[in-house]
Amino acid sequence: MTSLAKAPDEPGTYAKPRGKAALRLWLLEGLPESSGKRQGPHGRPAENHHPASWWRVMCLTGLDYFSTLGYQPAIAALAAGVLAPLATIVLVLVTLLGALPVYKRVARESPHGAGSIAMLERLLPRWWGKLFVLALLGFAATDFMITITLSGADATAHIIENPFAPHFLQGHNVGITLILVAGLAAIFLRGFKEAMSIAVVLVAVFLAMNLIVISVALAKVTQSPLLTADWWGALTTQHGSPFMIVAVALLVFPRLALGLSGFETGVAVMPQIKGRPTDTEENPEGRIKGAHKLLTTAALIMSSFLITSSLATTILIPAHEFQPGGAANGRALAFLAHDLLGEGFGTAYDISTIAILWFAGASAMAGLLNLVPRYLPRFGMAPEWAAAVRPLVLVFTAVAVLITIIFKADVVAQGGAYATGVLVLITSAAVAVTLSAKRKGEKKKAIGFGMISVAFIYTTVANSIERPDGLKIAALFILGIVLVSLLSRMRRAFELRATSIHMDEAATAFVTSVKSDTIRIVSHDPKTKNAAAYRRKLAHAAYVNAMGNLQDVLFLEVIVDDSSDFETDLEVRGINRHGFKILQVHATNVPNTVAAVLLHIRDVTGLIPHIYFRWNEGNPITNLLKFLFIGEGEIAPVTREVLREAEPDLMQRPWVHVG
Repeated sequence: MTSLAKAPDEPGTYAKPRGKAALRLWLLEGLPESSGKRQGPHGRPAENHHPASWWRVMCLTGLDYFSTLGYQPAIAALAAGVLAPLATIVLVLVTLLGALPVYKRVARESPHGAGSIAMLERLLPRWWGKLFVLALLGFAATDFMITITLSGADATAHIIENPFAPHFLQGHNVGITLILVAGLAAIFLRGFKEAMSIAVVLVAVFLAMNLIVISVALAKVTQSPLLTADWWGALTTQHGSPFMIVAVALLVFPRLALGLSGFETGVAVMPQIKGRPTDTEENPEGRIKGAHKLLTTAALIMSSFLITSSLATTILIPAHEFQPGGAANGRALAFLAHDLLGEGFGTAYDISTIAILWFAGASAMAGLLNLVPRYLPRFGMAPEWAAAVRPLVLVFTAVAVLITIIFKADVVAQGGAYATGVLVLITSAAVAVTLSAKRKGEKKKAIGFGMISVAFIYTTVANSIERPDGLKIAALFILGIVLVSLLSRMRRAFELRATSIHMDEAATAFVTSVKSDTIRIVSHDPKTKNAAAYRRKLAHAAYVNAMGNLQDVLFLEVIVDDSSDFETDLEVRGINRHGFKILQVHATNVPNTVAAVLLHIRDVTGLIPHIYFRWNEGNPITNLLKFLFIGEGEIAPVTREVLREAEPDLMQRPWVHVG
């Protein structure tokens, strides 16, 4: 039963907001309505989009994955020296035998783009699961944020080191990188469209350029056997026997973990993949097959480029050029492009590299904008504006600016932080699929994925010990996310949390068959279900309140399942127990659920319901903490406060009686 507070304006009389109101409207454009006022678990349905072939979507995820060729060979040579090609082979084996099988399993079990974090959320429920997800979000934020800043810094290096670049750009790496980051923000604040088509062109051109450079470089290597002999001589002189070379390569390869980036992005973009006509939401088999092709093809392409580029750059480029200030620092393949193919082709290579690196930052920004609204608002652990795109873009841009200034736009310095985020996400995915296989009784697969998990755990620990900066940055992200999450959860504690409410036939019959003009409901603890408990509760309510005909009185029971959840769909069941009519609902907390059900009954019947409570025993502060963390505690006053915030009209607000 609804009514308009005033007649609608005549056409043409609408006043366009200005000043702060217009700015707020622009920033929050597309923000879903608050909890309890929208249908469905995720607010407004997503706009219709046209899925694309898997290879086109591969180019979208390849913005992040393939763009690492811009800096990976240089970082590998600096980290591993003459061992870089062998350490890269170890990295490729880990990619093809470890990361690829893991993420193919993730794609099958999480085909809607939620990724491995969602798998762990399902496997680890309640508050511990939420805290674990927040920690993973911290590492994911590290991964994506460093992708933005590192890619921007490397794009800057390619701009400055180009021989045709103006001399005055020298020494202004930070300023140029900040301009690139600001450009990303401007794109997303305006609206980002046609990303897929742009990605296909950028990836095709970039890979073609790299193929030419590496082919020419390897041809020079084969034509100059002395270069290969010098490299092999340095390798054996420094590390002795072949067994020692392999052992050291195994120890060194964690430094090359940047080459593993892109798998989490690959499963995140799965909803963009065109499936088969027979696909359903429950079983999108065609989409899953497309994702498997995407992951496999991307891994094979990248593995081939990683091995050949590492071999060519390590053999052809003098070691001192990889050092900070050297011409190949952060741009090894670009160095070869200029050296072997001339300044014209080298400049074209620089342009393609700058474009894909800058667009990789856009891909990472899109990943963040997909990740944060998927979890934090649903947990109640973010302000409402976090569901809108533009405020998040401004927040992420501010963080990117801070990281760029702290690291002085240094590509190598940010490599450890990037690798840490990448490795933790891959390790968590390996653990998730191991637990999933174990729960499903797939013993051999569980053992296999367990071994992969151990390998990634070793790689993550080794990288964190050797380059602790990444762990420190991730810890700051985690701390920030946890603090903001808990504060937001407390601030939003009195919101209606029901995304939808449905009453079964029995429950509907109970509320519509009340003979009086007042619907009276007694709140009851579902832990005590004997007839005497219901009689005592009803007698007490009747003693302290004028309740009229007790035959019409209903009981309301809220069963708290997982208090760590925030929003939920409510299913109200009607039960006849010991001759009493009971409305029973499973939810995440008691008071907010009671308030939502009362408002729903008012809207269904047109009558203002009355709810009757007893005062809770115990310290009110303790009870308030119980409400915040286990969904119980100070039920009566919190129910009244939730109703007050949800319904400002006193005459339309359900009545709360406490005795």
